Amino acid sequence: MPDTFVAGIVGAPFALNGFVKVKPLSGETAHLLKLTSVTLRQDGRERLLDIEESAAAGSAVLMRFAGCLCPEDAGVLRGAELLVSRKDAAPLHDGEFYVEDLKGLAVVSADDGEILGHITAIIEGGGGDLAEIRLNDGKTRLVPFRKEFFTGIEPEKGQVLLKNRWVLE
Repeated sequence: MPDTFVAGIVGAPFALNGFVKVKPLSGETAHLLKLTSVTLRQDGRERLLDIEESAAAGSAVLMRFAGCLCPEDAGVLRGAELLVSRKDAAPLHDGEFYVEDLKGLAVVSADDGEILGHITAIIEGGGGDLAEIRLNDGKTRLVPFRKEFFTGIEPEKGQVLLKNRWVLE
């Protein structure tokens, strides 16, 4: 299981003193407001930055990083991924999982235990999340990531149980 997660995306500069708007990917902000430093990943490079100030702003968080004194400084960070450790990620509620922990899990038939493929991604869709599954023959399928299709999610066993094979046809 990964120890680092993308917790948010840096957006546009905010105001005149170097703040940026950060969109949390979990929809929650409380865990981001507790951070004192963060790793930003941009253009394949990562760098650790201290957070000098942060504040809630509706569904986003305003952050000012060390060295960001004006909108121009903040603007170069736009699009960066905000990486946090597992301990600093949004807390999970019952039945919730980190997307990163689902990637790579075997998709197993609930009927006979056969491994049908592996989850390669979880994609946000308009009607809910979709599991992208690479089948054993190399083909890819999208399946709604809902209880009607997956009867068991067991990251500790490295698998998810698929209720009906027909959804992969």
